[in-house]
Amino acid sequence: MIHIPKAEYTRRRKALMAQMEPNSIAILPAAAVAIRNRDVEHVYRQDSDFQYLSGFPEPEAVIVLMPGRQHGEYVLFCRERNVERELWDGLRAGTEGAIRDFGADDAFPITDIDDILPGLIEGRDRVYSAMGSNAEFDRHLMEWINVIRSKAHLGAQPPNEFVALDHLLHDMRLYKSAAEVKVMREAARISCAAHVKAMQASRAGLYEFSLEAELDYEFRKGGAKMPAYGSIVAAGRNSCILHYQQNDALLKDGDLVLIDAGCEIDCYASDITRTWPVSGKFSPEQKAIYEIVLASQEAAFAQIAPNKHWNQAHEATVQVITAGLVKLGLLQGNVDELIASEAYRAFYMHRAGHWLGMDVHDVGEYKVGGEWRVLEVGMALTVEPGIYISPDNQNVAKKWRGIGVRIEDDVVVTKQGCEILTGGVPKTVAEIEALMAAAR
Repeated sequence: MIHIPKAEYTRRRKALMAQMEPNSIAILPAAAVAIRNRDVEHVYRQDSDFQYLSGFPEPEAVIVLMPGRQHGEYVLFCRERNVERELWDGLRAGTEGAIRDFGADDAFPITDIDDILPGLIEGRDRVYSAMGSNAEFDRHLMEWINVIRSKAHLGAQPPNEFVALDHLLHDMRLYKSAAEVKVMREAARISCAAHVKAMQASRAGLYEFSLEAELDYEFRKGGAKMPAYGSIVAAGRNSCILHYQQNDALLKDGDLVLIDAGCEIDCYASDITRTWPVSGKFSPEQKAIYEIVLASQEAAFAQIAPNKHWNQAHEATVQVITAGLVKLGLLQGNVDELIASEAYRAFYMHRAGHWLGMDVHDVGEYKVGGEWRVLEVGMALTVEPGIYISPDNQNVAKKWRGIGVRIEDDVVVTKQGCEILTGGVPKTVAEIEALMAAAR
């Protein structure tokens, strides 16, 4: 299985500390364990920022970064080894493992944090933290600061500046390294195989969850611990619900099925959408809509390259989709005027994509100084145009109603343009129909 190498985590921490003010400290908590119901926990997933800096997979941990600290700049608080608990819950790294396996310069038991952390903060001018994202941890941080303040009359120096860590860290996360792209390619490869399997299995009489089961099996078989997000398997009129997740309707002959699903590897997401006919053959109306969406996606790819701005790909999809809808008679009027009045939004109500990385909707600003961000090498994003004709839309002929099509791929900006990571799933009408016919 492909993983982010240890040296990469070290490089990231050093890069972050190089941007921090002199005599400052950064403090970041691990994700809390989420309770599913009563005494059952959700599968644990580390906080993305915490994972990005450490690769440390356990809860009840805190990263402390202290540029210039003589005894080591990277301190990790974590759970101690505990033979009895490990018998129930699995092995822990412990403080020795935190140093040996995860590169910490120093490690302390998490139970000692109240005694040790105020001393590390004391004398530092500025504290960087994930303010506002974890209310309980914010409260703890203030308690530690107040411990220092209470000793000010003894000469203790509390910090006088508190800064959100997000800005520095999320800008770093926006640029994917070669190692990150390698992991994202692997997540994409597994997700592509899952979509192909679902396409091959598709037939009337099954249920949406039957196809979801094919996805889950391929994800797990490929080595992914979990989907990157709740899989959308939407047949018939459900394909017009953007975030549909019931996944329990019957697949019917003549309907389309839209699947938006991807796995994550080493906390890096893939995000693919394909739309195909349940029984393997597009109707003329379905094909007409599908080919507009596909053409709009191709137009978007052409607008993804260094020095082009973020919104150019979206604008390209709007142009192609609006013109296509006019040609089919689903919109009436001048294309430029329809775009200016956003008439297309009755059929295409979302944007053409989003940043992609450790979070499916990854971090990073879309605008800088009020202007759309200029694309640079290493940025990763989705390209996902769609057309959705509501089953209740009385403004169009009945034959168009209930058709929902979205096509989504993951790309990374390269020096020449962009690399499509998810090209392993058939996308043209001919390819999809051929694949499904061969599976019958």
